[in-house]
Amino acid sequence: LFSCGTSKEGESHLVEWNESEGAIKRTYSGFRKRSLGVVQFDTTRNRFLAAGDEFQIKFWDMDNMNMLTTVDADGGLPASPRLRFNKEGSLLAVTTSDNGIKILANSDGVRLLRMLEGRAMDKNRCPSEPISSKPLTINALGPASNVSAAIAPTLERPDRGPPAVSISSLGTIDGSRLVDVKPRVAEDVDKIKSWRIPDISDPSQIKALRLPDSIAASKVVRLIYTNSGLSLLALASNAVHKLWKWQRTERNPSGKATANVAPQLWQPPSGTLMTNDINESKPTEESAACIALSKNDSYVMSASGGKVSLFNMMTFKVMTMFMSPPPAATFLAFHPQDNNIIAIGMEDSSVQIYNVRVDEVKTKLKGHQNRITGLAFSPTLNALVSSGADAQLCMWSIDKWEKLKSRFIQAPAGRQSPLVGETKVQFHNDQTHLLVVHESQISVYDSKLECSRSWSPKDALPAPISSAIYSCDGLLVYAGFCDGAIGVFDAETLRFRCRIGPSAYIPTYAVRLHLA
Repeated sequence: LFSCGTSKEGESHLVEWNESEGAIKRTYSGFRKRSLGVVQFDTTRNRFLAAGDEFQIKFWDMDNMNMLTTVDADGGLPASPRLRFNKEGSLLAVTTSDNGIKILANSDGVRLLRMLEGRAMDKNRCPSEPISSKPLTINALGPASNVSAAIAPTLERPDRGPPAVSISSLGTIDGSRLVDVKPRVAEDVDKIKSWRIPDISDPSQIKALRLPDSIAASKVVRLIYTNSGLSLLALASNAVHKLWKWQRTERNPSGKATANVAPQLWQPPSGTLMTNDINESKPTEESAACIALSKNDSYVMSASGGKVSLFNMMTFKVMTMFMSPPPAATFLAFHPQDNNIIAIGMEDSSVQIYNVRVDEVKTKLKGHQNRITGLAFSPTLNALVSSGADAQLCMWSIDKWEKLKSRFIQAPAGRQSPLVGETKVQFHNDQTHLLVVHESQISVYDSKLECSRSWSPKDALPAPISSAIYSCDGLLVYAGFCDGAIGVFDAETLRFRCRIGPSAYIPTYAVRLHLA
């Protein structure tokens, strides 16, 4: 793990962290005492670091604290240029002082640019799919958010071989040569339009994939994608976790989750399984199961009616276990700014704020009348929203952990009030709109916990709702129903877009559906 930052006084630091201990392992030298702006950085090939400072680009080998070399890109750079490597590490985009972009390239990058130029100049040929999984863009060059985006064949740093490309061989290419490489906005719109099929009931209309599984079969009770989109994690009713990883291949160059290529059921070389503690006095099938991933996908917090377990996702080893029942944990959420702080919804209707590092409960939030069934943080609102089987929503300040407001969700027409039953919550990407899910409805609430729109089962989707989530881009809502159907809705208006019948992807018998 690497991080870079600039203090208010202008002091810049680029450091490597020891993730297991949360301590700094190495501090890289080469920054002036007072940087003229906020320094940005990126990594490539799991070997090199690059940062924009002093009107130039500075490079380091990850294993050496001393600066490797600098490049001024023929001048014209701002004091602290923003920069970004492509996935292969052959191109480096750098912002210029006149609001332009320069592209630095090594020999592989030059060949790629020439190939893209050739495609753009061929007027008689249809547009081809871009080489990389994401389109090359000429805006929004932000700080690196995913250190593993340009990985070498192996993720283990001790086994890194010599670099395939010399960083010092990077040359300057005029940014205007990428003028014909446009973001695929129109294509994304077309994909959304294609969802306007009113009903999908035949397997030929969608691409479905059954994941390979050699571990003893057991009912899946929780399902979650990793934040990187590279893996899928399931928690079964027998308290065992299963992790599937997609590989980078010619058919799947991004390595992200797709129905086009089957993932691998992954285990560490030791063969260890991630297995939760269980409550011996209560059948596992009936126990509350809950799971949460840290923001960097390195750790998973999980419970299956017994103690809460913290696992290392790379080794499957148990880092710690805590909170023996009763009461049992029923929902988990990592604090968005501090992975050591966990919000734990409990069977006794309380929410406990727990500090993993010091192994203590920081505070206990009370306001619900039944077990906690949902938790969602919003850094923008500086708030935590909890939901319970009492169909109540509570908003809490994450500064002082005080209740800001609460509200019971309203029963739809023809439904007896007050409502009871599992109520789930999820914030939209804008961190202000809240998706609220109950078997009787899906609703969107604003930052004041006022319901702005709602939809209830009817017509083509009459069964109770089992779960619902926002799509990763926040444009759609996918809702699962107890008869196995899936409803697709517009996220802004909750307008019904289409129905995917269970016959399209599973046997025709009814199932309870959980969406990741």
